[in-house]
Amino acid sequence: MLLTIALGLWGIRRKNTMWGDESVTYQLAHRDLSQIWLTAQHVDLVHALHYAVMHEIFGLFGAGLLTLRLPSVLAMSAAASAVGLLGLRLAGPRVGLLAGLVFPLLPQVQKYTQEGRSYAMVCALVAWATYALVVGVTRHARWRWAVYGCTTLLACLLHEFAVLALVAHGVTLVVSRVPRPVLRAWGVAAAGVVAGLLPLAIRSAEQSAQVSWIDVPVRLPEFLAAAVVGVACALAPVAARGPVRLPVLAVPIIVLPCLLLLIASLVKPLFVDRYVLYSNIGIALLVGAGMDHFHQMRKSSRNAAVAGVAAVAVLAALVLTGLWLRTPQSRSNDVTAIGATVRKESRPGDGLLYLSGQHRIWTAANPEDTRFLRDLALAQDPVSSNTLAGIELPAQDIAARMLEFDRIVAVRAAGAHSPTNPQEEAKTSTLRRHFREYGTTHVNGARVTVYVRDHDPSPKAGPGSNSPGVSGGVR
Repeated sequence: MLLTIALGLWGIRRKNTMWGDESVTYQLAHRDLSQIWLTAQHVDLVHALHYAVMHEIFGLFGAGLLTLRLPSVLAMSAAASAVGLLGLRLAGPRVGLLAGLVFPLLPQVQKYTQEGRSYAMVCALVAWATYALVVGVTRHARWRWAVYGCTTLLACLLHEFAVLALVAHGVTLVVSRVPRPVLRAWGVAAAGVVAGLLPLAIRSAEQSAQVSWIDVPVRLPEFLAAAVVGVACALAPVAARGPVRLPVLAVPIIVLPCLLLLIASLVKPLFVDRYVLYSNIGIALLVGAGMDHFHQMRKSSRNAAVAGVAAVAVLAALVLTGLWLRTPQSRSNDVTAIGATVRKESRPGDGLLYLSGQHRIWTAANPEDTRFLRDLALAQDPVSSNTLAGIELPAQDIAARMLEFDRIVAVRAAGAHSPTNPQEEAKTSTLRRHFREYGTTHVNGARVTVYVRDHDPSPKAGPGSNSPGVSGGVR
């Protein structure tokens, strides 16, 4: 637990940068609870509970990067303690200690320990629900299963795919051949979780367009590499200390959530590694058990030397991975850098254009970056419209407003094309016909481009431009 907190605090600010999803949390947590609820009716219903929790945390401790990320650090430390207790109960104190120490070192765990999103909280709740499951098998009591059910339901309400852990738990109990009263108690708890989750699942299914950006499984190879290491460790014998054996608990929680998401992805791509972050619980348990087995099997100084060299190599790799994860480049975008670039490349009175409009969230976390610019496509701001990115004008109005400006600063995702709709077509066609690209700055995840009107004969150099700047402004 202390190791997880230490690693979580190490470089937690990431050079004062923030990535897009964290920016959404930051912005939504600033709205009051009624606004969060109204926004969730249109978008991000699956994360509404997390936004409400963060709203209350911001209200108590103030908003900022530390306040945004510290709940994840504390949540993951709670998950690490549960992993240690699971190892202790299932295989003894040494396995518990090793598993608990391995867990915070796993790259995926290190990454999301410092994320201002719900995934660390979900992982902690699933870990403690798993511990409640193991205790409930040996100490059968209704209140224990009620705790199990409530903890699992809370995890599912924070993120729906936590329900896949419920499937893994069921398989564990069946394979372990637990008594029928225990299986029946789990079934009642599981039914309660599904019933409690069902309204959210039905409503959020109407917002499935939100995950349309997933076209292939995201970071599947990295996840599979860690999972293969964990499952390989399941081959090592582990002394059973109860009706549930450690491999029988750990392997399903590694394999089944991932497998079920991949099967679902045959119909609609859904796999993202953070959606099954809690699978690292099983990986840590199996790696801890494997390390304990190797320790017991050492019979020569040669084996000890090989083990020492391997341990140093693994530790070095984990340190290098940890260093990289604490840099802005470790995330898919950096909204702090994007906003700062817009501010640097623009002049007061310039037009501002987002290609597409959903990228408006990138600069909303710090309104000072765009304070003196005019958003050319915006009809209603995100807060008053109860949306994430606001409501845009009709296509013809956007084109007409663009033609009132001699300079436009455009923000677009790096290497991405704008979605096809009338508003986006109006933006790109008007830029192509009436403006010329004058300078582009590449930042992590985005491009910021200055456009000038073709009729402007003598542009002046703008700050940070790659060529002479541009004169002009609002006409």
